[in-house]
Amino acid sequence: MRGSAVVAGGGIGGLAAAIGLRKAGWRVRVLERAPGFTAVGAGISLWPNALRALTELGVELGPLRTPQASGGLLDEHGRWLTRWDAAVFERSLGSPMVGIHRARLLDLLLAALPDDCLEPGTTVGSAAELDADLVVAADGIHSRLRAELHPGHPEPVYSGTTAFRGVTTRTDDVQLGVTMGPGVELGVVPLAGGDVYWYAAVSAPEHTTVDDPKAYLLEKFAGWRSKVPELVARTEHVLHHDIHWLATPLPSYVRGNVALLGDAAHAMPPFLGQGGCQSIEDAVVLAAAAARYDDVDSALAHYDRERRPRSQRIARNSARMGKFGQQLENPLAVRARNSLIRLLPAGLSVRGSIRMSDWTPPRIGAQSPTSPAS
Repeated sequence: MRGSAVVAGGGIGGLAAAIGLRKAGWRVRVLERAPGFTAVGAGISLWPNALRALTELGVELGPLRTPQASGGLLDEHGRWLTRWDAAVFERSLGSPMVGIHRARLLDLLLAALPDDCLEPGTTVGSAAELDADLVVAADGIHSRLRAELHPGHPEPVYSGTTAFRGVTTRTDDVQLGVTMGPGVELGVVPLAGGDVYWYAAVSAPEHTTVDDPKAYLLEKFAGWRSKVPELVARTEHVLHHDIHWLATPLPSYVRGNVALLGDAAHAMPPFLGQGGCQSIEDAVVLAAAAARYDDVDSALAHYDRERRPRSQRIARNSARMGKFGQQLENPLAVRARNSLIRLLPAGLSVRGSIRMSDWTPPRIGAQSPTSPAS
């Protein structure tokens, strides 16, 4: 089937959907509310499932496809809880995990689309006002189109975590790593191209305000055996925002000729690093279904069957990971968790990530059924 599609939202998921639908032979317009297609100054982890999906879209990272080096999990005193062997992970999945600046990824996606299909500065108030065979609602966590499709459905809720993020230049001794303390997670992700992304996730009341995020972080984590304070000091602009997620799963990602995609469908906590990856998966599955079926209803029914179980399961698991990890505050519980992690075989700590990333995208334009959700 071929037809016309409008994508509401020009983020990673929306642009990926536009690329996939064009590959499937559809005419596509991308409407973005902001005056330009830009990304915040932060990094994103692309797990093997997302890398395979990007390859199916025809988007190659090239020299930016730099695998992560080995790293590990530490406590706030700098003591190892467990180590990750990147080589084992890559051997298991045939592909590495890659850290990349969101702006670089957005540039790659934009380069795969013609300028005449991109319409920045365009606000979408209702799906009914869009004249297209297919409407893709990729308008983010506070999606207007989701509210229109599911009136009365609970809005995203505060996760209990506020996050600080930034990107700065890399030094030779920076490696992938996560430092855990009571109610705190500090992460370091080297990025392709020579930068490094860091984040600090902190348990806090909703709407906690910090006048000077950099000063706050430097004071709060002074003395911690982590690279994050050093990286914070070198960061020009620190981002700060509360983390929300769609805790009540949607009963369907589709209605009429509208498909919800990415955060509009399954906004999740960041503790598994799969939010953006799941958006790219959505895009490939939607495009493959649009190419395979002869009518929009059948294509969207297939998309919903494939995407909803997997993405909602990952969202639930991500929330659980946060409760066992960053959001654990009781000192006795933290010590018990750390002792358990130290006792587990090193390979066991990455087994869950391997299962989660062991996903093969459908072929866009192929007539065979898509792979089952895993």
